[in-house]
Amino acid sequence: MYVAGVDEAGRGPLAGPVIAAAVILSNKVIPGLKDSKKLTKKELSKLDVIIRNEAISFNVSEASVLEIEKLNILEASLLAMTRAINGLKVKPDIVLVDGSHAPKSVFPTKTIIKGDTKEESIMAASILAKVTRDKIMIKLDKFFPKYGFKFHKGYPTEFHRMAIKNFGICKHHRRTFKPIKNLDNILNNES
Repeated sequence: MYVAGVDEAGRGPLAGPVIAAAVILSNKVIPGLKDSKKLTKKELSKLDVIIRNEAISFNVSEASVLEIEKLNILEASLLAMTRAINGLKVKPDIVLVDGSHAPKSVFPTKTIIKGDTKEESIMAASILAKVTRDKIMIKLDKFFPKYGFKFHKGYPTEFHRMAIKNFGICKHHRRTFKPIKNLDNILNNES
């Protein structure tokens, strides 16, 4: 039976795409596999390579900032998940999704709250999604270094908020997110 685990990374940041991964693991045990939020950068990188080499099938997909703005972050996350599932080369018998919302899928789907702490296939998906998103944000930092994307990955840190206040936003920022809307209102009222 092929079980696909699905998770996303990047719902909370103020910038960048939301990334989703779907992973069908083999029966081979992957030592150290756990929720991506509980792993170091080194562990994430190592497990990312192992998962890609050992998985029966995996796919990583995204929903762009424009799609996030058009749909909202939840719907964009579900869209990225649907794309990840549909891109699997091996079709799953069941899809296990982290959280309480299921993406559109032709396969039987089950949502699991805190699934990234309970199901290995979801743990693997969370790792692929996080590592992929981090790489995207590090790449964006080369083009937009004043925002510090390589350090905070687009999350609303104090540094990131100050950079937005000092330099405005770039095309990779999510304009519909409250902190950016609020900063826009503050900046417009100050001028």
